[in-house]
Amino acid sequence: MALAIFDLDNTLIANDSDFLWGEFLVAKGYVDGKQFAQANARFYEEYKAGTLDIMAYQHFVLKPLSQQSMSTLNQWHQQFMAEYIEPIVLPKALAQVEYHRQRGDTLLIITATNTFITRPIGRRFGIDTLLGTEGKIVDNRYTGEVEGMPTFQQGKVIRLAQWMNENNQNLTDSYFYSDSHNDLPLLKEVTHPVVVDGDAKLQEYARQHGWECISFR
Repeated sequence: MALAIFDLDNTLIANDSDFLWGEFLVAKGYVDGKQFAQANARFYEEYKAGTLDIMAYQHFVLKPLSQQSMSTLNQWHQQFMAEYIEPIVLPKALAQVEYHRQRGDTLLIITATNTFITRPIGRRFGIDTLLGTEGKIVDNRYTGEVEGMPTFQQGKVIRLAQWMNENNQNLTDSYFYSDSHNDLPLLKEVTHPVVVDGDAKLQEYARQHGWECISFR
């Protein structure tokens, strides 16, 4: 039984859930529209360029969560799933997850996006185990702070290693599917790195190293 690990954004779904959550908040009038939208777009461009300050971004994205009750946030997320996520769920991605499920592999999503946004999306794929950036919760409310290490770049390797140690797992015959050069640290660790609709930098690295490149689009 091998680990089959999936990135989420632009891998299993055809856009970035973190960025779309920001778009959703602006569209619904839940945040200061112009200022928030500009910052959201700037952070997304920095992510794609590989220059993102992950802690600055997480404080930005977690702040709106800290201003609402958990029940309100969950209501918002149901709308978000229906209007923004369901239309970009990729059938080929669902099929690949099912392929690994039928093989008896252990399914895992690892994403830099916070777990409030991503856990319900993981469940949409039938994957209960998800490692993401954790927002700190006190008295059932988000504080706006990060709990522990963000699952970003090398942080994905470290958090996965912790999880494997706790769950008696290893990377023997493992797979990792990702679109982003930000995931090179973890792609280099697994037995079968698979580039899915990769960005230009990742596709070039994959070409040089003979990695498999596929598309779920």
